[in-house]
Order: sequence, then structure tokens, then C-alpha cells
Amino acid sequence: MIEIDGSFGEGGGQILRTALSLSCLLNKPFRIVNIRKGRKNPGLMPQHLTSVKALQVLSDAVVTGDYKGSTELTFSPQKIKGGDFSFDIGTAGSTLLVLQTAIPALMRADRQSSLVLRGGTHVPFSPSFHYASEVFAPIMARIGVNVKASIESYGFYPKGGGIIRATIMPANKLRPLSMPQRGRILRIHGYSCAVNLPLSIAERQKSAALGKISYHLPELRCPTDIEAAESKTYGTGTFIFIKAGSEHSIAGFTSLGERGKKAETVGEDAAMEFIDYYRDDAALDPYLPDQIVLYLSLCEGESTFTTCRVTDHLMTNLRVIELFHPFEWFVKGEKGKPGKVVIRGKSALHKSLNLG
Repeated sequence: MIEIDGSFGEGGGQILRTALSLSCLLNKPFRIVNIRKGRKNPGLMPQHLTSVKALQVLSDAVVTGDYKGSTELTFSPQKIKGGDFSFDIGTAGSTLLVLQTAIPALMRADRQSSLVLRGGTHVPFSPSFHYASEVFAPIMARIGVNVKASIESYGFYPKGGGIIRATIMPANKLRPLSMPQRGRILRIHGYSCAVNLPLSIAERQKSAALGKISYHLPELRCPTDIEAAESKTYGTGTFIFIKAGSEHSIAGFTSLGERGKKAETVGEDAAMEFIDYYRDDAALDPYLPDQIVLYLSLCEGESTFTTCRVTDHLMTNLRVIELFHPFEWFVKGEKGKPGKVVIRGKSALHKSLNLG
């Protein structure tokens, strides 16, 4: 059984989620201790428990320690099964993080699978729905994993109540990723949305974002449009999402509204993240690398990409992955600075999974 100290590296829930994904994918049991030890509320929270429950259902796993606040868990998967599944976090915990935990397991299933997930869709410290559907999913398609997602209802902190639906196809072959440079920005597109709040708030977010980009990047010459909209679905909240499409890549930046935060600040925060990304020719934004390295480690061949910021999440995830299977990786660049990542997957492992 693989032993994992959940307090190493950035010490968050991603260690558990990666372990769950790879445990099911490779059929390797694990035991994790010190789960989220350094967090304000250590141990398993509803979002993490939902990931555990989902992967338990998908793999008929034998599990111990799966209760709120638990800092230790054992997980022994059996056989992956595809099908139609529904899971409710019950809080504003991120539905997208639960989805990302399930994808590696379901890409091994013998048939198409669908998930209905209830909880948060645009919440702090996790990918927004729009980032997952418009950045993560297209890059995953390049790797060879087909994920389609749609949103039925928005879910914000603290009420949650959002609903997303996702379809995951079995993966026939995983392909290495080569993205050493971003290239020229071709289009900036985005969404500014106010849910059960005046449309004027979304308009202010939009105007502030466009103004900030225009002021700092007068040399930028590409179509730029952000759609302002209001919604009457469950909950109350606002967000802005900015997507940058370039010659060789896609990047995304989300900012969330909160009580006491001006709409103009929400828009400017997302714009400044894009501006920082633009000023370096790195292919990937700082959020995508740690989300895709699991898949690249399984590819036959070498993957190379650059990122505008090397993060603790990336470094921690690489170290968790190598606990489950051998692969080579190299990161050039300091944490918090632009960097280059090289990953060489193992062909023997690739073939043993029947992925190509």
C-alpha cells in the first residue's frame, strides 16, 4: 500500500484528489495521513468527502476514515465502472474539483460516463466552471481525453446549489503536449455575470477589465469582447472570466465578487492576471500545469510546456504522481516565476493501461 503524508508540499486537498485519481487509474491502494494538516480547518471537508465517495462508487473501493474532519484515510479500489452518476456536495465546495478527480478513473471505463454534480461552480481556490469548460477541456482534448461540460445553475459561496453536467469518454490514446511558446494573442473573449443582482454590476466589471487591459497593453491588437449578462438561477454572486486564445495555447483568468468588493475591482483583478500572463511568452497560465501533469506522466513520449508561474501546486502534484508510478520530470524556473516543464512518460505503463 502506498503511504502518503498529506502535509508535505502545499499540503492541501489536491494531494488527496491526485491520490484518489491515480489509485483508481492504476488500481493501487493508498493510505494518507495528516490530510490538510496546515489548513485552518484540517482534515476532510464535504468537498473532499464527495471526491472520496465518488471515486469509491466508481471503483467499488474499500475505504476507511471517510468522515468529516478525518486526517487519515485508506482507499483500496477494485474495478472501474462507467455509467451515469450523481453526487451532491451539500455545500459550496467545488464541483469542478470533484469532476477533475473523477476524470482519470472514468477515462479507463469501458463506456461513456456522465456526471451530475451539485455544489459550487464559481468559488474561491478552485477552477471556475468557465475555466474548466473553455481552457481545461480543450487542452485535455489535445492530450486525448474527451470531456464535455455544461452548467445548469450557478453556485457561489456560501450557499452553493450550482449544478454542472459532464460527459467523459474512454481514452483510446494519450498524446504528449508540446507548447514551448504562446505565440501571438488572437482573441480575448469573456463573460461578466451577475446572478440575482443588477446587470449594471456585470457591466461595471466588464468596463473595468477592458479599461485596464487597454491602458496597460495599448499595443495589443486583437478582437476583444466580454459578454455582460445577468442570471436568475440559484444563489447570489458575480464573476468575470477572461479567455485569451493565442497561436499555440489557451489561457483563462477568473475573478469573483464578494461582499464589500467593488465591481470595478473584480474586473480589474482578472484583467491584471491576464496582463501579467501576456507580458511573458509562456504558453500556459499558472493554473493549468498542475491540472494536466497527471495525464502527461502517462503519455508515451516527451511533453514540454512553459508556464508564466511555477507554483507549489505544480511541484507538489508532480511528487504525488511519482509515488504511484515512475516517470521523469524536470522543472526549470523558481517558484513564483516563469518556468519550463519537461515530462517523459513511461511507454510500458502506457501500454499496460491499454491507452494506446
